[in-house]
Amino acid sequence: MQYTKRYIAFTLILLIGFILKFNTLAEDYEKISSFRGASLESETWNPLIASSVNEKLLSIVIDNQEYTNEDYSFYMNENLNIMLPARMLSEALNCSAHVYDREILVLEKHNSKLVFDLESDTVEVNGEDMPIVAPLVNKNEELYVSLNDISSYLNYSYIWNMEENLAQAADASANTSIVPNKYDLRERLRVSGVRNQGSNGTCWSFAALSAIESVLLPEESWEFAVDHMTLCNGFNLTQKDGGEYTMGMAYLASWKGPVLGSEDPYGDGKTDESLTAVKHVQEMQVIDGKDYEKIKEAVFKHGGVQTSIYSELQNPHSKSQYYNPQTSAYCYIGTEKPNHDVVIVGWDDNYSKENFSVDLEGDGAFICQNSWGSSFGENGFFYISYYDTNIGTHNVVYTRIDNTDNYDHIYQSDLCGWIGQLGYNKESIFGANVFTAESDEVLKAISFYATGKNSEYELYVVQNFEDMDSLNNRIPVASGKLTNSGYYTVDFNQEILLQEGQRYAIVLHIVTPDAVHPLAIEYAADKATANVILTDGEGYISANGSDWENVKDVVDCNLCIKAFSKNQ
Repeated sequence: MQYTKRYIAFTLILLIGFILKFNTLAEDYEKISSFRGASLESETWNPLIASSVNEKLLSIVIDNQEYTNEDYSFYMNENLNIMLPARMLSEALNCSAHVYDREILVLEKHNSKLVFDLESDTVEVNGEDMPIVAPLVNKNEELYVSLNDISSYLNYSYIWNMEENLAQAADASANTSIVPNKYDLRERLRVSGVRNQGSNGTCWSFAALSAIESVLLPEESWEFAVDHMTLCNGFNLTQKDGGEYTMGMAYLASWKGPVLGSEDPYGDGKTDESLTAVKHVQEMQVIDGKDYEKIKEAVFKHGGVQTSIYSELQNPHSKSQYYNPQTSAYCYIGTEKPNHDVVIVGWDDNYSKENFSVDLEGDGAFICQNSWGSSFGENGFFYISYYDTNIGTHNVVYTRIDNTDNYDHIYQSDLCGWIGQLGYNKESIFGANVFTAESDEVLKAISFYATGKNSEYELYVVQNFEDMDSLNNRIPVASGKLTNSGYYTVDFNQEILLQEGQRYAIVLHIVTPDAVHPLAIEYAADKATANVILTDGEGYISANGSDWENVKDVVDCNLCIKAFSKNQ
């Protein structure tokens, strides 16, 4: 019993000692930081995480499309926000994204409008200031915005996966259309000045250049020369004869223009052929078939869209049963083919049918910019009903307009562009053009026309061309699918080196659904193309990619396939 009492007492002494020791350690521990930075302040720890993320390949998947920081230079900032450059937003988010005065970013999608100001800690959402996790910043002369903030206010889901160094975002809106019911580029300062074509048939040129000027706004403000486009285009037409949109596409694709309007003023009947392009237009999409949703999306995302109508009006002072001057509203119902080009700069789904001078089934109109001066219509603009016979039938949207330092050389033999089509009475064809390198260069890209919707293409290069057999020794450089017809430039996924004097070939394999002649060609088709030059090209075609023939043995033409390079 005495032993038991001594044992209990000893145990109590040990317990008291242990408690005292534990309290002492606890007091000491409170004076010491956690081991190896486990509880470092976020201002120290977060930059370390961001640095680790940015050092590796950083990927973003937006609506199932993957982007990497190697191509778009996005990054994670020191507060762990993914920052996207403004230039990728329109494509990645399928939205309208434009920069004003180099410090204001405006994003629009569905019925939401976000306005970010440089370094501001709030964003204006549909007119109301809301908090954000990261301000808009300027880095290397480009604006960057937080994907977290965009996701919050454009109704996107957002997930960050640290293990895979991957951010994911997806549009969670129930609204299937990205555009609102009403939209007007005039309210967004994205239309160029209204001009007057006078008595000349130059509407096609005014429409093309005004559309391009609109696409470049608000980031860049230009006025291009209509005189140069209409007098230096290679076609056998005067300014009185008129023209059409494919002539403008050929002029732009060949780098003849656009040139500055100040260097070639309109209306004097003179031009300067020595002037060189101040922009390189590398992509022009054609929207066919009255696809109003696609037209609206093009205006919304890019800017003005060139379109063709039949106009019974001949000038701003003429009258027509199809035009209501009180409301500046026009609608032609009939069988006449288009004779006038204008620019679609907006729309209003609820524009009343009562505004028109003809009886219509329903409401809705496009807002269009004319080239008859500001005395016509609503200061040069007017409304064309959705029910007009021709509006939206043929439309051109200028989707890639580069600075002139994009490439150093253009190789081409189709200065008049897409005049006709060639094929083997089936959907596919191989076409090849042969060129000679002017210097030591790096071949960078190929351009061509897709003559129909949903065309699929494969591009190849033959580095050393000797004869037709050489065309079977080709290197694949790119492939893809194109939703719309039009003119496209495709950059290679690798560099192809050329030496001065080296003969090389570029090869296009194109498949256009339901086509029998899928390859665009230049040839003498009519009076307008009577002066086309066909001696400057060397082209070959094949039905299967193995058995080739010189295209001149089939028809006297040039293939519409160009090459672009940079100096080494």
